[in-house]
Amino acid sequence: MEWTRTDTLALAAPGCAYCHGLGLRTSRKKSNQPCNCVLRAIFRACFAHFRYCASKEKHLSRVSLECTSGTRGRRVWGRKDEEYCADFLLVSKRTLTALEHKIFTAHYLLGADWKLCCRQLKMDRGNFFHSIYRIEQKLGKVFRELTPYSLYPLDEYFHGARIKTVPVTRTTEGRSLPGLRLRVPLRQIA
Repeated sequence: MEWTRTDTLALAAPGCAYCHGLGLRTSRKKSNQPCNCVLRAIFRACFAHFRYCASKEKHLSRVSLECTSGTRGRRVWGRKDEEYCADFLLVSKRTLTALEHKIFTAHYLLGADWKLCCRQLKMDRGNFFHSIYRIEQKLGKVFRELTPYSLYPLDEYFHGARIKTVPVTRTTEGRSLPGLRLRVPLRQIA
């Protein structure tokens, strides 16, 4: 996946010392890599939505009908909130190491504060917070770059990818026609 400034600018921390609020870090080896503040923001947005879906009353969950692509054009029923929670947990478990998953479970899923986590996991405060930042960065990157369906952006996960239209005006003999809506990509007319 190619990261662009459009993907990272709104998520970047304005006071970040590495990207200066732009969201991209350029290095000699790799072209455009997202800053760690962007990856942590992606994780926090996904985690906030996970908490919302998990704490919502179960009778409020909706069943949605989705059309699948392909030649047959079948429709599938699904419960997006429950699917999102399951995807969030399974991707986290697959991505993290055993120690990171223990920290993730204790701190994020069970809601233990840092003092209790440090005591239970026999860690000092500095190592605990460094591992929390590493977990957020690792999961933020995976949630965005997951293929074929990423967990972030959330609107694409819950509503599907939308086809973007661009207003185009054509001119004939110096006159402009009212805005004509065409789909991207456009093909040249001979």
